[in-house]
Amino acid sequence: MLLLLLPVVGLLAAACDSGSGTSSAATRSVPAGAGGGGAVLAVWPEFGLGPERSDATGAATGITAADLGKLRDRRVTLPGTIDSSPIYLAGAEARGSTHDLVVVTSSYGRTFALDANSGKRLWTYSPPSYPSLEGSAQITTTSPLLDPRPRHRYVYAASPDGQVHKLSLANGKEVRAGAWPVAVTHDPTKEKLGAALNVDGPYVIATTSGYTGDIPVYQGHVVLIDRESGKVAAVFNTLCANRRSIIVPSSCPQSDSAILSRGGAVVEPGGRRLLVDTGNGTWDGRRFFGDSVLELTVPGLRLRQSYTPRNQAELNARDGDLGSSAPSLLGEGRVLVGGKDGVLRVLDLKRLDGHAPGGKPRLGGEVKMLPSPAAAPLFTAPAVWHHGRQTTVFVADFSATAAYALRAGRLHEMWENETPGTSPVVAGGLVYVYDPTSGGINVYRPASAKPIAKLPGAPGHWNSPIVVDGHVIEPEGDANDHSRTGTIDLFSRRR
Repeated sequence: MLLLLLPVVGLLAAACDSGSGTSSAATRSVPAGAGGGGAVLAVWPEFGLGPERSDATGAATGITAADLGKLRDRRVTLPGTIDSSPIYLAGAEARGSTHDLVVVTSSYGRTFALDANSGKRLWTYSPPSYPSLEGSAQITTTSPLLDPRPRHRYVYAASPDGQVHKLSLANGKEVRAGAWPVAVTHDPTKEKLGAALNVDGPYVIATTSGYTGDIPVYQGHVVLIDRESGKVAAVFNTLCANRRSIIVPSSCPQSDSAILSRGGAVVEPGGRRLLVDTGNGTWDGRRFFGDSVLELTVPGLRLRQSYTPRNQAELNARDGDLGSSAPSLLGEGRVLVGGKDGVLRVLDLKRLDGHAPGGKPRLGGEVKMLPSPAAAPLFTAPAVWHHGRQTTVFVADFSATAAYALRAGRLHEMWENETPGTSPVVAGGLVYVYDPTSGGINVYRPASAKPIAKLPGAPGHWNSPIVVDGHVIEPEGDANDHSRTGTIDLFSRRR
C-alpha cells in the first residue's frame, strides 16, 4: 500500500549550525487539516534529535492522537539489520530528484537511503570490509548523523571495521578526500562502534566500547573528527587518560571502561563541553576512569570534572556498568545517569562529585538516588521534555516504562507501568516507546501510564523510533542475531 506524505507548501526554515552544532527545528508548512496544519518538523538529523540528546521536541509532527489509528504502514525488508535509530530529511535531493529521505545503517555497516513515501531504496553504501564481515560477530549499532551544513550535503556513518565514513546524501558515494574515512580504533575486533555519532560545531564525535563479554583488551575513548578534513582533532582515553592519541589497546595496562550507551557523547548547551559515562574498569581518578561520568572540554577534550559512585569497586566486580545509559541533561543544573545496577543518580552539573571542579579525585557526590523503572538495568536513553516551565523525563527499560517530574532539581515519579521499552521519544505532544520484546510502538499521553494506541511491529533490541513530518519510522531486529536481513516500518498519516 502506497504511503502518502503531507503535501509541501514550502520549507519555512533550514536547520542552522550554531556553535554547538545544534540544529534548530527545520519545519515546513502543511495545509489546515493535515495533522492540524501549520509548521511541521521536517528534519530529524541524529539520535536524540539534537547534540544534547533530549529525544523530545515541542514542534508539531503532522501526527496527532486522532491520527494514530489511521496511519498507513509499509514494512520494508532490507539486506541488513538496523539495530539503531534512523535519521530523516524532507525534500532532500537524491538520485536527481526530490525525496523525503530516511537514512539507516545496518549492523555490518551498510547505509541505506529510502524514500519515506514509497519505501523504495534510493542508494546503498557498502564499506569495503562488508564482504569479510557479513555474518560475523563483528557488528555496529551506531546511528548515522546528518551534516548540519552546508545544506545537509553529507551523512556520517560507522562500520564494524572501526571507521567513520562521510557519504554524499545525494547518492551515497563516499568522500575520500583529506583524511576520510577515519579509523577511530587500532583494534576493531575488540573496540566496537556502538553508540550514536554526534556533532559539535565543526566536529563529528565518535566513541568506542567493547563487545559482549568484555573481551580484553579494549578501552573506551572519545574521538573528535574535523568534519571538513577528516583529521582527528582530539582524543580522550578513559583508561590511560594521560595519553592523548588513539592507542593500541594492548599498550595500556588496563582494559574495558566502555562508552557503551545509546547516546555516547552528550553535548552541553553552547558546545564548549560534553559528557560521557563509562562502564566497568579500573578507577583512580587520574588516569583510569571506569564507572564514571566525565565532563570534557571542547575542542581539547580535557577533563574538567568527573563523578564516580562510592561503590565503584563493587560495580566493577559485578558487571554493574554505570555507563549503560548516557548522561541526560535535565535542566536546572542537573544531570541524570542510570546504569545496570537499576539506580538513577541525579548529579549537580556544576559540581559532579559534590565539589567544585579541579580538586582531588573523590567518590560520590550525587544529589539524589532513586530506583530505575522496576529497578531494572537501564540500557536506553531517557527523553527529557521541557514544556512551559515544567520538565518531564521518560525512562524505559526491558521491564517497565516510567515518567518523572523535575521539581527543585529533584526527580519525582509520576507514573510507571510494566511495559518494556527502548529509548522513548516525545514529539507532537505524545510519547512513543518501542517494545523490543513483543514488537510495536506504544503511544502515551505524557500524564498517563496507559497507552492510547499501539502501532504494530516486530521485536528488536536497541532500535528506537523517530516521529517527523507525518511519519513514525521504526527499524526492527537484533544485531546479535547476526542476520543478513532486517525490517523497518514506515507509518504515514493518511490524507
